[in-house]
Amino acid sequence: MQLSKQKIMGYRNLWQRFHIDLPLLLGILMLTFAGLLILFSAANQNFHMVEKQLLRLALATVVMLVFAQVPPRIYYKYTPWIYTAGITMLLTVLAIGVISKGAQRWLNLGLFRFQPSEIMKIAVPMMIAYYFKDRHLPPKFAHIIAASALILLPTFLIAKQPDLGTSLIILTSGVCVLLLAGLNWRLLVGVITLCIASTPVVWHFMHDYQRQRVLTFLKPERDPLGTGYHIIQSKIAIGSGGIFGKGWLHGTQSHLNFLPAHATDFIFAVCGEEFGLIGGIVLLMIYLYIVARCLYISSQAQDTYTRLLAGSLSLTFFVSFFVNIGMVTGILPVVGLPLPLISYGGTSIVTLFATFGMLMAIHTHRNLHTT
Repeated sequence: MQLSKQKIMGYRNLWQRFHIDLPLLLGILMLTFAGLLILFSAANQNFHMVEKQLLRLALATVVMLVFAQVPPRIYYKYTPWIYTAGITMLLTVLAIGVISKGAQRWLNLGLFRFQPSEIMKIAVPMMIAYYFKDRHLPPKFAHIIAASALILLPTFLIAKQPDLGTSLIILTSGVCVLLLAGLNWRLLVGVITLCIASTPVVWHFMHDYQRQRVLTFLKPERDPLGTGYHIIQSKIAIGSGGIFGKGWLHGTQSHLNFLPAHATDFIFAVCGEEFGLIGGIVLLMIYLYIVARCLYISSQAQDTYTRLLAGSLSLTFFVSFFVNIGMVTGILPVVGLPLPLISYGGTSIVTLFATFGMLMAIHTHRNLHTT
């Protein structure tokens, strides 16, 4: 009995030595495995797409392990520089960025193209947590205004590209820090009321395609063969799956190309059609397990900076998959967000694994410090 306890402690110390949080890693592995199964079917059994996704996951895993080795005090030290570099790159994108499919979101670095907005998914919560690190909490009104300016600047620059989905995630990541810092509920109600009142102004400055997305959300049947086609076909796919689904590789909406973007933004519809309600619930449970573990890491953090940062990264991850599933099922407007670790993609996967690495660093370095 004593020997087995020593073995368990030995394994635990081994994982800690490499700064890996095993419960979080297990959740990530379960989600990536499910993602590869769903992607293989969504891509019509295209091995090449799965191989590319595996290469991206391998690169992302290396990034996660590297980020996990960095002590949180180093992140704190370089936070202003990371935030400033991110803003500079966003301004560069607006000036000389590569235009593709009507959007100017990328910087051409020769060997590859890079999307600077992905950096801000990490830089914004880092910067707001840095700002509140040595300030009295709950924050004063003046501090909330200053923090809001730090959030809105990159949000505005990304929205100008235009990239509504990413700008909403950036905004969410910063607002989460404000909420965790103890934002007064009366002020929060006032902000929500102001946002509702400013809806006509926001509508005026929205792009035509963004307005169409809102109108399609309210009534997709108004243009069933145009702007409403995506969501209508998505609902058909999910509904046809029933309780237990049609079976892996037996979906018809995606395989017969009725469902657009079935390997990217609307891949959850493939899951719903092939694995049914049960499969969707299992996938949600894996997501919620990861969020719960991330929030636990946040609750165990040793200082204000790491606690706010970990909490924001956790809640932002929750919002990412909640918004995607919401838009695919028709309860939220389509904003062009991928389903984390399931959708086919590149830069977003690396960014997400980097956040997991930061969470592991926050937790494992704390453990080493206290033992």
